[in-house]
Amino acid sequence: MPSTTRPRKTAKTAKRDKKTGSSAPLYRVKNSRIHGRGVFAARDIKKGASIIEYKGGRMSWDEALELPPSDPDNPTHTFFFELSDGSVIDGGSGGNAARWINHSCDPNCESFEDENDRVWIQAIRNISKGEELSYDYKLSVDGKLKKKELKDYTCRCGSEKCRGYLIKLKKKKKDKKKDKKGDKKSKKDKKKKE
Repeated sequence: MPSTTRPRKTAKTAKRDKKTGSSAPLYRVKNSRIHGRGVFAARDIKKGASIIEYKGGRMSWDEALELPPSDPDNPTHTFFFELSDGSVIDGGSGGNAARWINHSCDPNCESFEDENDRVWIQAIRNISKGEELSYDYKLSVDGKLKKKELKDYTCRCGSEKCRGYLIKLKKKKKDKKKDKKGDKKSKKDKKKKE
């Protein structure tokens, strides 16, 4: 169901795009078929474009785990984004629209952390106007999850490449061997072409 609210221009999106000359916002938030709210391209976005910074309060994991759930009915749903130094950005506290970008196993964006410990969402391919933005959360959890707990991390992306979960599952030994064989084969094929 389309949103009737107008997209807000932020300092980042209101700037004139140097390549196209457009000052139209890059994204807008509205209801998503994947989950709850989502972020959608308000215009065509080129591969490699930094779309939005993931903002929010910064804290340690210990502090983050002490916070009450953002949704008491779904305590595993959070807006936490872990940084390389082990600290956390809590998009639920002083966050922006980036917190509404949903997970996909076949995403059109990726996150990256810059040299200033700021997290950006960047297009990994050209994105058409109206397309929902997504990236692979690659969530990690401590310990082994029981089937009931694993249900809390069910993926709803609907892509053909869907692995079924928001978390990055560890590969079984058999799968690791297949990957190694595939890597060796691709290296041999590459050498043959040269």
